Amino acid sequence: MPVLIVSDPATGTSQRVEIEDAQLRPLVGTRIGMTIDGAIAGMQGYKLKLTGGTDKDGIPMRPDVHGSAKARIVLSGGVGYKPTDKGMQKRKVVRGNTVSQETTFLNFAVVEAPKGKKAPEPEPEAEPEAPAEETEE
Repeated sequence: MPVLIVSDPATGTSQRVEIEDAQLRPLVGTRIGMTIDGAIAGMQGYKLKLTGGTDKDGIPMRPDVHGSAKARIVLSGGVGYKPTDKGMQKRKVVRGNTVSQETTFLNFAVVEAPKGKKAPEPEPEAEPEAPAEETEE
């Protein structure tokens, strides 16, 4: 079952949305960097940008590899490889930048939120009033 992870940079939060396999079909063929409608993730009125993902084996998608197939490429850093020493290179398996049926996790970032909805502001707390002094006449 595919999982969408939607991050909101404005608030610094993210949410996990599980979708059915049939709901993934409209996303097949989408590339990293493309903007889609948020209705797929149940977020009507939002615009979401695809930032990456992984397949069922945990192999990450890389934006500079075209297509959706696995590829063994030499990396010196970036998505899929973090070198321990400066100048170190290694051949690693990565996926292309296009969503396919094998894609399991997809990462999205909120690009545009609906204009009518904004975060609720907390109400200022009322100061406790001092009891009125009684005067005896």
